[in-house]
Amino acid sequence: MHDPFEESLRDLLKSSESNHDDDACLHRVLKTANRQVGAGDLFTLMGHCLGALMIALNSGAAHLSPVARHKSSLSSTDKAD
Repeated sequence: MHDPFEESLRDLLKSSESNHDDDACLHRVLKTANRQVGAGDLFTLMGHCLGALMIALNSGAAHLSPVARHKSSLSSTDKAD
């Protein structure tokens, strides 16, 4: 299975520099991985918030219709004389 995240990390590790410093390379790879994972978590959080907002709007939609507060004329005709 093709994983773009893993491929980008492999490309960062394979990139050759004139002074190859393993610590700097590892730091760069981990920093990039942390940034990518953090962005994914942020989008997941926003998706969950949007889902919760939709559930709240759906459950509150029944309360948006206006309710008549005046007494209806039917109640006076039902009374016994």
